[in-house]
Amino acid sequence: MADGERPIISFLTDFGTDGAVATCKGVMLSICRDAQIIDVAHSIRKYAIRDGAFLLRFALPYIPVGTHVGIVDPGVGTTRRPIGIRTARGDVLIGPDNGLFPSVADALGGAVEARELTNRALWLPATTSTFHGRDIFAPVAAHLAAGDAQFEAVGALVPLDELVRINEPEAIARPGEIVTAVTYVDSFGNVRLAGGREDLVAAFGDPADGMPLDVAIEGPEGRERTRYAATFGAVGIGESLVYIDSLGNLAMADNQGNLADRLGLRHDRVLRISRA
Repeated sequence: MADGERPIISFLTDFGTDGAVATCKGVMLSICRDAQIIDVAHSIRKYAIRDGAFLLRFALPYIPVGTHVGIVDPGVGTTRRPIGIRTARGDVLIGPDNGLFPSVADALGGAVEARELTNRALWLPATTSTFHGRDIFAPVAAHLAAGDAQFEAVGALVPLDELVRINEPEAIARPGEIVTAVTYVDSFGNVRLAGGREDLVAAFGDPADGMPLDVAIEGPEGRERTRYAATFGAVGIGESLVYIDSLGNLAMADNQGNLADRLGLRHDRVLRISRA
């Protein structure tokens, strides 16, 4: 961080709006009064670690290098480790070792070093087994952002290959068909899918706007007749499209509608996309 620049702390949780977020931010600002705290998200699905990882991958590459706190922590107070990960870009990720961070570190150049947060001098003086966001993660992040402590001081090294990773669905592309699965549903009801442009090209060649597609949905919903388009407005209001999103993911949506609700699509639902 250059002289005179205020430190960046980004913050993502599944806490919602009942006061836990404000409590953690209060702890951060009490330790690092100059911090710029950027709220990534606090309304993601409860306990949805994969959703948290998706949103961190989406946002952090566009946020200045800093300290990033992520808390989606259904195992709080158990044997899961509180960790910090230093990335090649220079960021530090702070939160639980439950699979939230490895793919995020990859998006920031890769993990360089990981440490368990064992230095109690950087925690709040009194801690609980149910609110590590307030008691451990927020103060450790704030001390790092303030420059009161170096990363090496947070605790013992953790081998990078011991970090918990979560399984992500993968697309299977073959001539004429992609077998994929829902990986994320956003607030508009747009559905992110496993795979990307390379899978679309492998299955159907270089896609052109209006290419007709048939989507078979696992379960009773049946089939959706749709088309490939580069953007929402290329189809009529209420019509569906398959597209490539801003991260390069395969995706599906209704133009100005909620496709996930209309088709009952939820995480991990399998879809088969073929030429109509």
